[in-house]
Amino acid sequence: MTATYDIPVVLDRRQGPYGEVVLRRHGALLQIIANGCFLMDTSDGRSERLLVDAARDALDLRPEPSVLIGGLGVGFSLAHAAADGRWGRITVVERERAVIDWHLGGPLAELTATALADPRTEIVEDDLVDYVNEISDTFDALCLDIDNGPGWTVTEGNAGLYGRAGLTSCARALKPGGVLAVWSAQPSPEFEGTLRNAGFQRVRTEEIPVARGVPDVVHLAVRPG
Repeated sequence: MTATYDIPVVLDRRQGPYGEVVLRRHGALLQIIANGCFLMDTSDGRSERLLVDAARDALDLRPEPSVLIGGLGVGFSLAHAAADGRWGRITVVERERAVIDWHLGGPLAELTATALADPRTEIVEDDLVDYVNEISDTFDALCLDIDNGPGWTVTEGNAGLYGRAGLTSCARALKPGGVLAVWSAQPSPEFEGTLRNAGFQRVRTEEIPVARGVPDVVHLAVRPG
């Protein structure tokens, strides 16, 4: 018998300001590819949900905390945050117009339509690195999932976010006692050290088991105050 395999089908391909972004369907899954690099798909979402929950659980019991989610992706983090009544304001920063469009009536709308209709939700089209450098607003939690990790960035310009200067900007965007949560495809003791050198406290890493290979992780740190 000859085995048969699903062949990925491209649903949309666009050239954006940071290169090519592609949405494709592979069997039952939707996948986002950026500049030929696989970013994420709709297979699970466990680690994206943990990203949001870990940030929430690391906060004190302040009422209706605000959260900034860096990267819309396939929408798991946004949908999970919106399903949690504890969160107050939910702001999502996404730099790719194509990704936003795929959620606003496109193939990914089935995952986030309810969250996008939630009055707490705001979508901001901007580069996250620029956004945290320029805003005067502050949040109780920052949940960042724009790369495959501090050492595996989608574009070269993102690397600065994980250095001391970038983390100082993240701290400035947090309220005192606020939590920074960063998703990564692998643990990074070096990044933990950079977080401490940038003045963060209670730095730790939570692992998310995967079927094979090194666990995904969420790096957590708290702004003093």
